[in-house]
Amino acid sequence: MNMTLSIGPLVSLIAGILILVVPRLLNFIVAIYLIIIGLLGLFGGNIHLH
Repeated sequence: MNMTLSIGPLVSLIAGILILVVPRLLNFIVAIYLIIIGLLGLFGGNIHLH
């Protein structure tokens, strides 16, 4: 059984959980998220975990 997991939604899920748990991290998490999404956009975003 192959399970393909895209990195974008996974990062979003982790960021959302961290913001709920520790609201003070909001600015830091948003900045990291935007950097990751920007890098994925620049380099194709074809990263899949199997």
